[in-house]
Amino acid sequence: MADKRSDSKPGVAPGAVAPDRIRNVVLVGPAGSGKTSLLESLLHAAGATTRRGSVAEGTTVGDSDPVAIRQKRSVSLAVASISWKDAVVTFIDTPGYADFTGELRAGLRGADAALFVVSSVDGVDAATARLWDECEAVSMPRALVVTNLDKERADFDETVAVCKRVFTGGGGILPLFLPLHADDGVVAGFIDLLDEQVWDWSGGAVSVRDAEDEHRSLIDTARSELIEGVITESEDETLMDRFVGGEAIDVDVLTEDLERAVARAHFHPVMGHAVTGANVGSELILDLIVRGFPSPAEHPLPTVTGIDGAPTTPLSADPDGPLCAEVIKTTSDPYVGKVSIIRVFSGTLRNDALVHVSGHFGAGTGHEDHDVDERIGHITAMLGSQHTEVASAIAGSVVAVSKLARAETGDTLSSPDRPLLMDPWRMPVPLLPVAISPRSAGDEDKLGSALGRVAAEDPTLRIEHPEETGQILLWTLGEAHADLILDRIRTRYGVEVESTPVRASLRETFAAPSTGNGRLVKQSGGHGQYAVVDITVEPLPAGSGFEFVDKVVGGAVPRSFIPSVEKGVRAQLAHGVAAGYPVVDIRVTLVDGKSHSVDSSDMAFQAAGGLALKDAAAKGTINLLEPMVTLTVDVPDEHVGAVIADVSTRRGHVTGTTSLPGNRSQVVALAPESEISRYAIDIRSITHGTGDFTRESAGYAPLPAALAKKLMEG
Repeated sequence: MADKRSDSKPGVAPGAVAPDRIRNVVLVGPAGSGKTSLLESLLHAAGATTRRGSVAEGTTVGDSDPVAIRQKRSVSLAVASISWKDAVVTFIDTPGYADFTGELRAGLRGADAALFVVSSVDGVDAATARLWDECEAVSMPRALVVTNLDKERADFDETVAVCKRVFTGGGGILPLFLPLHADDGVVAGFIDLLDEQVWDWSGGAVSVRDAEDEHRSLIDTARSELIEGVITESEDETLMDRFVGGEAIDVDVLTEDLERAVARAHFHPVMGHAVTGANVGSELILDLIVRGFPSPAEHPLPTVTGIDGAPTTPLSADPDGPLCAEVIKTTSDPYVGKVSIIRVFSGTLRNDALVHVSGHFGAGTGHEDHDVDERIGHITAMLGSQHTEVASAIAGSVVAVSKLARAETGDTLSSPDRPLLMDPWRMPVPLLPVAISPRSAGDEDKLGSALGRVAAEDPTLRIEHPEETGQILLWTLGEAHADLILDRIRTRYGVEVESTPVRASLRETFAAPSTGNGRLVKQSGGHGQYAVVDITVEPLPAGSGFEFVDKVVGGAVPRSFIPSVEKGVRAQLAHGVAAGYPVVDIRVTLVDGKSHSVDSSDMAFQAAGGLALKDAAAKGTINLLEPMVTLTVDVPDEHVGAVIADVSTRRGHVTGTTSLPGNRSQVVALAPESEISRYAIDIRSITHGTGDFTRESAGYAPLPAALAKKLMEG
């Protein structure tokens, strides 16, 4: 399988080769699995860097973000393009922490194949297993790299066995190489099961030799299983007949079947890697990527329509085709300003070209739709934060573009003569609210601009300004995501903000019928104010809103002032009658009143209407209402009991459960909004990271008397 040449040409940019010689690979795996360290080894082995960077020292290519360096973990995707065996390989390194799933999904959009990175010490987490299922559903080609083979307790065979159990779906998972250990027990090389050769890094640089008799016991069984798996998943029935008949199959024929099975996402080879020493296994991984992973020309494009949603002729990765590219990441550079990372799917993107930018977002995302023409700045190939200018980027390339002022993550770039729109990729819904406030008047002036810029960079962030509470709410994916957003607002845009408790949008209503009298009788300097209003108030069913009824007889309140009474009542509804929250679900009936031929006025009857409502509240009983939320929780069956028990502690109740495929269940519950503000964090703890949930507004319900009393007295 592996080629012994090492003719890497670091610095060759995407666009310098044809699309069939481009490989776009996303690195996927749990936090701590070693993705960033693996990338460092691959870049070093390819000659793209002179030394391997260190996560601990903050010197890696993938983690140039100041937050990532401080936290010693990836917080955003990073792109690095290298040359290997006359091909351009673009790696998209993604964070492994659940709060940065948006970055991961952007990486999946920009890639044509996925390299799942699994630690031989820590194994597979639930989030990675579910991501594997998502890739399976869309037939994303995948291979696996077992990392940390140089660590204590590393176990390659057990890790492969775990992957076979956890990564379900069609296709085979089998080792392509077996690790070889030196006398001190450290992994020093690998046996290529197809070529039956030993790749040895014990001398500092890789050397290749034929396998010896002592290796035969390792090779025979594993090789037969591999060959059978490759032939089966490539669906080569003729070759299977030859293999079953005992015929020796040529390695080149097997390699072709392997490449076909991997590209079709039917077979998932497993490789190994050790960081220490000479990047043990790096060259083998690079070879597999170039020879076994599909090019952009072989990977189906996302659905493309006109900007009005009308169907268009399907596109392909043709440099001469219509321009169609997508912004997979937006960031700000302190020297060049706004930078857009672009995946070109069709056509060729050229320096200084005029492009159409289409951004069509769903309702409630906080992003405005836009269709504008912009002239792009410089196009650069990326090696992390190092950018090298290129003249153009052909179909299949992943590059950076400067000076696209209006473009946001998820936007489509196309020709102004033929504007296009790509179907959006699946993004996680932010479910953790964080309330913020500016620290000073100067910060308040700059906050709006800063929020607009971070929202353009991060499509998983939603910003709301609820009128009832007057707060600024940032909807995030979790605590780490919230911390990252706040850090960027402070450090990147120079705005100091503070987190404040999230306030619930409570409501008030009448618990029982009541009557009220509003009396405004004033005489001052010869100018009087006179208005008397009598009303009755009745509670209405939840969700009914407000009704105003006129039952005045005999002209006690002149017809011209009746709308004034209603206006005054409505104004008081907005300000509340007990604890300052809006009043809902009542009927107010105007039954009587008095006026004065000279001193009565519109303003007087408005004031009297409000006073009458406050008087009725003082005589009656007021309930506080709290917003309710319907929770729909998707969890493995073993966690259903824990989820139900937790709901009860939040003053909620379960309304139903449903069995789902894959030994999972759906739990539907009704709970107060105030009790589930941190549910995005808590559900991970309750289900060990295996649970998901959605939330939907479910109206209002009475707040418990003790809580209501505390709020009204406070």
